[in-house]
Amino acid sequence: MKILAIDSCMNTSSVAILEDENLVALYTVNTDNTHSETLLPMIRDMLKSSDVGIDEIDAYAASNGPGSFTGVRIGVATVKGLAFNTGKPCVEVSTIEALAENLSGFNGIICPVMNARRGQVYTGIFKDGCRLMNDECMMLKDLIPILEGYNEDIYFVGDGYGLAEESDIKGMRNTPEVLRYACGYSVGKVAYKKILNGESTSDSLLSVNYLRKPQAEREREERLKKEGKI
Repeated sequence: MKILAIDSCMNTSSVAILEDENLVALYTVNTDNTHSETLLPMIRDMLKSSDVGIDEIDAYAASNGPGSFTGVRIGVATVKGLAFNTGKPCVEVSTIEALAENLSGFNGIICPVMNARRGQVYTGIFKDGCRLMNDECMMLKDLIPILEGYNEDIYFVGDGYGLAEESDIKGMRNTPEVLRYACGYSVGKVAYKKILNGESTSDSLLSVNYLRKPQAEREREERLKKEGKI
């Protein structure tokens, strides 16, 4: 089974082709360019370089959040467009779970952290490939005692790595920089497991999972609360 996987939930744009869970091609760009400018050209070039036709793709996968609201929408919309009217399965992959997959095989606690601003992070906790905590948006200061309570080595991954590094967390170990970024290959590996478990959907039902409301909506609610309207 050939899977085309996309991750665009952070600054990094990453696309991959897998044969089952084996890597065929990976193309990753970590720049400030918008995903709407980079994703389709990256996919086109990757297919050409790997000599894979788009009609050979059997399934599509996208990281569907949490993350940048715009990035999440672009990635999911790209997969919807590629899979439209093909009848091929699509898979929703948690950005948090895909980041944890980057460190599969590491011994200790794996903690993806994505910068959600205002001292908050999108996060989850994993060990030996198993979830210990569901995806959440929480204050980093509240996450630290939970992690330190395991009394094990802790490996962080994601664009919140620097925030964790600055927090002087007991048990934190270094994660090689190349493994800290979003990776389409990891999205594809998680997607393959989901497909085997029957966890796929159609292009029309592929959805996003922001974990929290967009900033504009949150600010509107805060304003209305101050005005006593809600």
